[in-house]
Amino acid sequence: MADSPSYYTRGEIEVWDFIRDQDLNYHLGAALKYICRAGYKNAETKAGDLKKAINYIENELQHTPTPPTEIEPFRHGSGVPYRLRRAEWGESSRDATGSDS
Repeated sequence: MADSPSYYTRGEIEVWDFIRDQDLNYHLGAALKYICRAGYKNAETKAGDLKKAINYIENELQHTPTPPTEIEPFRHGSGVPYRLRRAEWGESSRDATGSDS
């Protein structure tokens, strides 16, 4: 087995071992690889390595389904009946008409 380059072995665990340990897919693993080596493989290519990492993350985002809750953020009071909201607001048991519920 070949020795790993020093820019991938700066910490306690090699980058590819961490990627495997975390069960990261190709795009996330590649992004992590470029982030870890940015500025260490070659100081002049730090910006290029970071841009490559961003490209891999953007590609991953393009292929990641977004749950509906992330598309439409929750707004206080939207669709919640008044009688359920008033307890949250600390209101009495009287509704807007002044009668007990």
